[in-house]
Amino acid sequence: MKKQENNKSALSVSGGVPKPDSINQEAANRFRSKKRELPTSDTFYRGIISGDRMILSQAITLVESSLPSHATLAQEIITLCLPHSGNSLRIGITGIPGVGKSTFIESFGSYLTSEGKKLAVLAIDPSSEKSKGSILGDKTRMEKLSTDKNAFIRPSPSGGSLGGVARKTRETIILCEAAGFDTVFIETVGVGQSETAVHSMVDFFLLLMIPGAGDELQGIKRGIMEMADAIAINKTDGDNLEKAKLAKAIFESALHLFPTSESGWKPKVITCSSLNMAGIPDVWELIDNYKYATQQNGFFQKKRNQQGLYWMYESIREELHKHFYLSPGIENELKKLEQQVMNNEINSYLAARKLLDHYFHTYNLK
Repeated sequence: MKKQENNKSALSVSGGVPKPDSINQEAANRFRSKKRELPTSDTFYRGIISGDRMILSQAITLVESSLPSHATLAQEIITLCLPHSGNSLRIGITGIPGVGKSTFIESFGSYLTSEGKKLAVLAIDPSSEKSKGSILGDKTRMEKLSTDKNAFIRPSPSGGSLGGVARKTRETIILCEAAGFDTVFIETVGVGQSETAVHSMVDFFLLLMIPGAGDELQGIKRGIMEMADAIAINKTDGDNLEKAKLAKAIFESALHLFPTSESGWKPKVITCSSLNMAGIPDVWELIDNYKYATQQNGFFQKKRNQQGLYWMYESIREELHKHFYLSPGIENELKKLEQQVMNNEINSYLAARKLLDHYFHTYNLK
């Protein structure tokens, strides 16, 4: 009789100890639950007025968020902080690409903090229209200032919505002022449309230029020049000294052509160097003189009141815009009419009229 073959291998793998779940589900659930919970508006408020940087940053993130629940909480925080705001000097800083805005802000900001000022820098960073991505590199470009205990730097992505980021920046100013910052810089992305929005939320508007950049006035819109309370010619060092003198004379001549502003202030031209700090204290003295002069003649507060009115209307426009595009059926109608306009089946004005009629009909507004 044939011996029965034993198929059992001499090698075998032990079942071992049962492997536990890679994630502790109970702990994960606790974390998720905790993550969803946000501090109350009162907790945020108390943290902000006590100068807690982390709480301030979280509150600004809520202001920038597009979630309705975050927007509600953010408005509650802003309302609580409003009585503690308005005590800073708000300075808008702009200039053509390559003018050295970040280097200037670091030098100027460091000078102010060394003089005992508490500085908040709100830098509006350009976002890609295609990817909606944003570099947000201002903190890396301002290494010294970003570690200064008396300075707070907050880059904000513009997200392609100029009006939206401007409104959120204005609300961020309120939070920073409530946190005790007595000086606020708002850096714009460059010479362009954003300057108008920034001008509507600052007390002093500084235009940075560089010497020897060709015909300095070309490419600068007249409106930007008229908005400027001062022009600072940066990078005035080394071989640029003579070029800076010429540029200063050119800008002073150009400014004389503009009518006197409502403030009664005549815009000044000043030279400075962010690298060796030459002229940096003079920039502050100039701004301080402007503040004193406009407070004396009443324009300082009048301008802030006008800005408040401007932002009331801007808020109405933004909310109506948002409400229109979120209305039931608008998205489908928009896609259909967009295609018809592209195919020349309907003109743009009639398409817009149809969309508005749909919106009005939805809410019985007609």
